[in-house]
Amino acid sequence: MERITTVAALQELVSKARGEGKKIGLVPTMGALHVGHISLVERCVAENDITVVSVFVNPTQFNDKRDLELYPRTPEADCAMLEKAGCTYVFTPSVEEVYPEPDTRVFQLGAVAEVMEGRYRPGHFNGVAQIVSKLFAMVAPHRAYFGEKDFQQIAVIRAMAAQLNFDIEIIACPIVREADGLALSSRNTRLTAEQRRNAPRIAETLFKSVTFAHDHTVEQTIQFVVDAINAVPEMRVEYYEIVDGLSLQPIKEWSDSNYIVGCITVYNGEVRLIDNIAYRRP
Repeated sequence: MERITTVAALQELVSKARGEGKKIGLVPTMGALHVGHISLVERCVAENDITVVSVFVNPTQFNDKRDLELYPRTPEADCAMLEKAGCTYVFTPSVEEVYPEPDTRVFQLGAVAEVMEGRYRPGHFNGVAQIVSKLFAMVAPHRAYFGEKDFQQIAVIRAMAAQLNFDIEIIACPIVREADGLALSSRNTRLTAEQRRNAPRIAETLFKSVTFAHDHTVEQTIQFVVDAINAVPEMRVEYYEIVDGLSLQPIKEWSDSNYIVGCITVYNGEVRLIDNIAYRRP
């Protein structure tokens, strides 16, 4: 594995590989890697000749300065995990390398970016589109891999890729969970011992809600989830929405779509956790 810090060096290497007819896969990350990230890397390694993993905490997607400051950074541990997983190139640029000038682009990402996270974190998805579009342009991968824990983000990235005519296959990979059900997240390391003990109640409630939904309305199912999680000490649901899995627009009846997903954001103390569950897949 080779560690690269400049765009020029990265582009030289991937251009050479592309000229040799090799397939290039990209896994964009913000570091503080865990088993969930590594599952993406291992799939990328299995499906491509070259695997590029970016480790970069992107400032433009944080609308909360304190959240940016507290985001965990473990670059040496990340590189050790990536080498073991078979990564070819790890890209660890500085902020100045990625943004030599301020990125003033404003993306028109459509309705998928306006609901849920888009409503509660203004500017977040524009920042995601900025960094991912830059990485797509730098690497020009054949495939890019993202985890389904960030369900809405995948829809936004697909919208951005279509808008900019990137010929890249966007691959969504299943959520990876701890043994107790908690969705793996770099933010989990910020939880206190008690908050970590309580955190699996999010997934537990979502799983229970799938059975609950069989004989209850959409509205009742939402209320069931919100009430159950809000009853847990230090937990507060910011939103829980049950949406069409493609448009991400809220549904009112179970018959409204053949692809239905519930998306949740919960504050566990000061730590903001997200998760989702499929009620129906096509």
